[in-house]
Amino acid sequence: MKTDMQLKADVTAELAWEPAVNSASVGVLVNDGVVTLTGHLSSFAEKIAVEKAVHRVAGVRGLAIELDVKLVAAHHRSDSEIASIAASALRWSVLLPPDHVKVEVEKGWVTLTGEVDWTYQSGTAEKCVRDLVGVRGLSNNIVVKPTVSTRDIAAEISAALERQAEREARHIQVKVEGSVVTLHGKVNSLVEREAAAGAAFAARGVTRIVNKLEVTA
Repeated sequence: MKTDMQLKADVTAELAWEPAVNSASVGVLVNDGVVTLTGHLSSFAEKIAVEKAVHRVAGVRGLAIELDVKLVAAHHRSDSEIASIAASALRWSVLLPPDHVKVEVEKGWVTLTGEVDWTYQSGTAEKCVRDLVGVRGLSNNIVVKPTVSTRDIAAEISAALERQAEREARHIQVKVEGSVVTLHGKVNSLVEREAAAGAAFAARGVTRIVNKLEVTA
């Protein structure tokens, strides 16, 4: 098990390794395996890249994000420009049903609303707009319509976990209430924790994941 000092060194090195991140802008604090990130970034896309980089580091038990996005002058766009470009990006995605997702923008913060059939479509909509110039933040309020029974959802998720991560699946319990899935158990890393949640999100009819998996490594 890594000490906090070792973990801080690994996180700092991973941020320096990630080409999409200006690591000099990110402060790293570690306490009992929980990483806190501070600083100011030049884009929302960079913030996402920072989070992904930290998640890749073995031994991270939790992550607190205290990062602000302060756009450089060249990246400033009006809300109407961002809304127009975001709407076009959504319309051009073959993975999204036409006109099911709406965009609102206020001071660079994008809010997505609407209704889709699958959780991956909600994630796709988010990916379409989060890297656009001028975006300072994102709220995904898209609703996924539940379409199958609780029993079907639980069976599909359990089968997916066994296919994708057999060793970890033996330590993961799946509870379904309506369209909300709760995961209990233990995993070895944040990557495994997110992989389990991703497998659960892929099930038809799931609208929300409550991830209570504990990272033990």
